Amino acid sequence: MKLLALDAATEACSVAIKLDERIFSYFEVCPQQHSQKLLPGVETLLKESKLSLEQFDGILYGCGPGSFTGVRIGVSITQGLAFGADLPVLGVSNLALMAQQAIEEHGAEQVIAAIDARMSEVYFAIYNNIDGVAVATLADMVCKPESIDLSDFKLSDNAIAVGTGWGTYQEILSSKVKCEISNITLPDVKFGFTLVEDKFKNGEGLPAELAQPNYVRDEVTWKKLPGR
Repeated sequence: MKLLALDAATEACSVAIKLDERIFSYFEVCPQQHSQKLLPGVETLLKESKLSLEQFDGILYGCGPGSFTGVRIGVSITQGLAFGADLPVLGVSNLALMAQQAIEEHGAEQVIAAIDARMSEVYFAIYNNIDGVAVATLADMVCKPESIDLSDFKLSDNAIAVGTGWGTYQEILSSKVKCEISNITLPDVKFGFTLVEDKFKNGEGLPAELAQPNYVRDEVTWKKLPGR
């Protein structure tokens, strides 16, 4: 399959193209510069892969949680590209992207993902390695790190921690769960291909107008592009 992926939900900006078994990728930590970096990143990889948008089978995007502005930028650009080329889309959790990276790079059995959500909170989730794929066993949520209660949750002895939340709230989070803290702090969208390729193959991609962010915080609302 030929898939395009993009993400701007955190301080990182990433773009990737999967062309059969080859992957072209761009990753840069560039806070508040996503609107200037994302489309040029797409254009650069299109030139490298010698593909046009119309040749793709779909677009996957980081749907959050993360920066509200960054998530909106990623979703809006996804919609624009998908509308123009009549492509289906699928969103991938930014916590899942980091979990999948931990599985592929470290062979993690379980991943404890936490992104600093500001306001003394974290975006938090737990993913298990199921046949090499990150599957949520504790769904993405937002909470104060001190309120996390995993007393009734089955934790692996070989869990790996990912995300910026571990740097900001390491002492609190480490008191909740014992795990190895990895060097994976921000999501890279190239790890999303494993999570959605089969869905695109099975025709589960959605129309561009259904591209939606996942803010996790209930009080945030999303408006589609004008006229959509």
